[in-house]
Amino acid sequence: MDIDIHDSWKERCVEEFQKPYFKDLLEFIHEEYANYKCFPPVEKVFSAFDLCPFQDVKVVIIGQDPYHGSGQANGLCFSVAEGIAHPPSLINIFKEIEHDLDIPYPKSGNLERWAKQGVLLLNATLTVRAHLAGSHQKKGWEQFTDHIIQLISTEKRDVVFLLWGGFAKKKIKLIDSTKHTILTSGHPSPLSANRGYWFGNGHFNKTNAVLRSVEKKEIDW
Repeated sequence: MDIDIHDSWKERCVEEFQKPYFKDLLEFIHEEYANYKCFPPVEKVFSAFDLCPFQDVKVVIIGQDPYHGSGQANGLCFSVAEGIAHPPSLINIFKEIEHDLDIPYPKSGNLERWAKQGVLLLNATLTVRAHLAGSHQKKGWEQFTDHIIQLISTEKRDVVFLLWGGFAKKKIKLIDSTKHTILTSGHPSPLSANRGYWFGNGHFNKTNAVLRSVEKKEIDW
């Protein structure tokens, strides 16, 4: 599998791509895509980076694993391809936006529109075998995406990190909270949201308030 990733990221990750763990990861992914149905489509594995170049990153949302159902994953966490029914977590994200910003629930679950405004929609694991959640975890992706989070933390300032749920909150240790804003809440999945850990977090309004305060353009959610 080729590393088809935006030049702004490629130039910052050259050393990472040469490490043994990453070479082993690429070999594993190549075998998986050759022998099994995997998601997202191979050309979209690095979409989060291609649609949101390093210099444009203003907000980071961290997910865990791509969707493993047919036609869903498009390389952006929580996002689905155009015309695909919205999964439960995405429905709850849109409901919170509707409540938080008083805007209509969107028709499209494709979050490319966010990525193009500077929202890095980063799954910790970038690939998955069809219908087998977590099947590509602990193969090296997490080491790579942790590197990405640290890279953003070190080289940029005033980025808003949205950490939803226990898994994402573990990434706090990678982020310099003296330079960046970290907002945490429960996960938007129904299990967490229905227990009161998601709705009302106000993260979308709060994010835009932070961006305004540092004279960056707000996100049109």
